[in-house]
Amino acid sequence: TDSDGVEGWGEAAPAKIYGESTETVLAALTLYGQHLPEDPFAIESIERTWETALALHPSARCALSAALHDLVGKKMGIPVYQMWGLDPAKAPRSTFTIGIDTVEKLKVKVKEAEQYPILKIKLGTDRDVEILQTIRSLTDKELRVDANTGWNVKQAIRMLPVLEEFKVTVLEQPLPARDLEGLAAVTRASRIPVIADESCLVAADIPPLVGKVDGINIKLAKCGSLREAQRMIAIARAHQMMVMVGCMIESSIAITAAAHFTPLVDIVDLDGAALLASDPFKGATIDGGQVRLPTAPGLGLSRQ
Repeated sequence: TDSDGVEGWGEAAPAKIYGESTETVLAALTLYGQHLPEDPFAIESIERTWETALALHPSARCALSAALHDLVGKKMGIPVYQMWGLDPAKAPRSTFTIGIDTVEKLKVKVKEAEQYPILKIKLGTDRDVEILQTIRSLTDKELRVDANTGWNVKQAIRMLPVLEEFKVTVLEQPLPARDLEGLAAVTRASRIPVIADESCLVAADIPPLVGKVDGINIKLAKCGSLREAQRMIAIARAHQMMVMVGCMIESSIAITAAAHFTPLVDIVDLDGAALLASDPFKGATIDGGQVRLPTAPGLGLSRQ
């Protein structure tokens, strides 16, 4: 809240894989979240300050960044996407994720995802072919695959013709995060675009991936701010790489923050709020798979 009483909303989604927890986020926000500079419009310098002070707390920084953009948009009386000069009609359709499960539960999940035209299938198990067979037997929708670092190079290359057989259109993070040469080998062998997720946290991770993968996945909770996300998009585009935006299991606050830059990306995976039993906020929606951005100022959030 600034001196005029205008509120900005943000959300942190800490992940143990990146060294954060609810406790670390609360401690970080308690320490630094109270100290907003007098000029909220100095977004670049404010976020650089947080980047230094909260170097090991990306999701906490993300909450502050989203709140700052929400605040500034409200003070200007325009949505964040309009601050950036973006056309909300250019936002791509979002996938809906089908997690690893039993055959019976997979059937239920596919039915629950009826309104979504594109499904993202989690693999990286010893049942991968069975999972693909089950889902493809139920639907002819576009399928994308996320192996979540679950394969080695040989497994991944062996799976490529199987993925083609099931008409998979995208392969996300087939190998462990640090195996960049392995990713390069898989990408060379693959006719399906390979996207780096766990291998690409921030903008500085992109140059080592050039020529080794076809694209990157941006998640606010790992890159730390909306400004960093924009930098990642610019750098990836300079190298003719595809850009994807993903999410953690998050409420509409964090999903909406990410949704505001979806007009700049190729692939959207923002189903985090749709997977919640109860979402305390209303913001960006996924209408028949299509991302719809709110038109209210800032992030455009309202309480449910």
